Amino acid sequence: MSRTLLPAPTAPFQPAALGTPLSPSATKVMLLGSGELGKEVLIALQRLGVETIAVDRYDSAPGQHVAHHARTITMSDPAQLRALIEAEQPLLVVPEIEAIATPELEALEAEGRVRVVPTARAARLTMDREGIRRLAAETLGLPTSPYVFADSLAELQGAIDGTDGRPAIGYPCIVKPVMSSSGKGQSKLNGPDDVAKAWDYAMAGGRVSHGRVIVEGFIDFDYEITQLTVRALDANGQITTHFCEPIGHVQVQGDYVESWQPCRMAPQALQRAREISKAVTDDLGGQGLFGVELFVKGDEVWFSEVSPRPHDTGLVTLSTQVQSEFELHARAILGLPVDTSLRSPGASAVIYGGVEATGIVFEGVADALRVPGADVRLFGKPESFARRRMGVALAVDADIDVARARAKEAAGKVRPRQA
Repeated sequence: MSRTLLPAPTAPFQPAALGTPLSPSATKVMLLGSGELGKEVLIALQRLGVETIAVDRYDSAPGQHVAHHARTITMSDPAQLRALIEAEQPLLVVPEIEAIATPELEALEAEGRVRVVPTARAARLTMDREGIRRLAAETLGLPTSPYVFADSLAELQGAIDGTDGRPAIGYPCIVKPVMSSSGKGQSKLNGPDDVAKAWDYAMAGGRVSHGRVIVEGFIDFDYEITQLTVRALDANGQITTHFCEPIGHVQVQGDYVESWQPCRMAPQALQRAREISKAVTDDLGGQGLFGVELFVKGDEVWFSEVSPRPHDTGLVTLSTQVQSEFELHARAILGLPVDTSLRSPGASAVIYGGVEATGIVFEGVADALRVPGADVRLFGKPESFARRRMGVALAVDADIDVARARAKEAAGKVRPRQA
């Protein structure tokens, strides 16, 4: 690569100017992972005149439909990843999924060849549950659920029973692969009969074959939220932290099924949630939007996970915020001003595939759009599975309960079927 070497990844970053796509002056951004969240980031970048490169592990991923360039590689392969980055020479590389050769990104960043969003270190830590949990609990001293990592079924059972000399995690507990997304491979265990099934499910659901899980003690929380946290440049070129209104959400088997914004919280709990979110994102550094997941019970708040990119529960911001989480991410990584203001309370509800097929069709879209305050986004995924997220229904209303009911009503009217 012949471009001038980039400054240190921890330094505030802002291009001197934004170029014209498909010209020698182009400002090029590469997304590693181009699902429905990446698609919206790509659209936001294109509105700012950025030349976009959508990379995924399969052809015709949603983001590849809208980007200037579509590339398909095995992103966990260091050689393939380096070769593509060196060939395309993007100004920024934006990881959007977990299964990426992050050590290679760290090497390229250390060489000054590319800037990784928010940093290559942050991508590595957050794409592995072990890295981010140890950072939060052991380095930053933040409250989390009790946890143990296990490399085998026997170690998993020992962690639950406490036979290795450490306190028993006990039942109920949660088992997750150290690397997965959207709840894949996650189980709640209520007793000994669930252990072997949970291990097998975690091994099948992980993004890469790590053979390692985290087992967490169950927190009897009242609700869970996503605190979208934005690190962006101020008028003096310094990084400042901005918060969106908290997002409440419901998960089934670790996968989000509905979300709403704002989530009602006691003032002390909201303050603590934002303190925890700032502590984690300050340590990770860089610029961009982070989705921080937290458990809340009364005024108590526990850290769960963080994504250094837009969060699936944040799809609701497409209808609720002046700038959606995708626009916030695009602007922050380019050093542009951001506005986290709420435009209207609202909610989202997932539209599942329901069938195992390719090239499905969607009936009932017009009926869904007739629901007051409702909107629909269909992601354009080429292949449907029964529990694959194929779209989302959105709804706004001054009353959150009304918005939630309308989002679910609209989602229920969209009927995917085999073509």
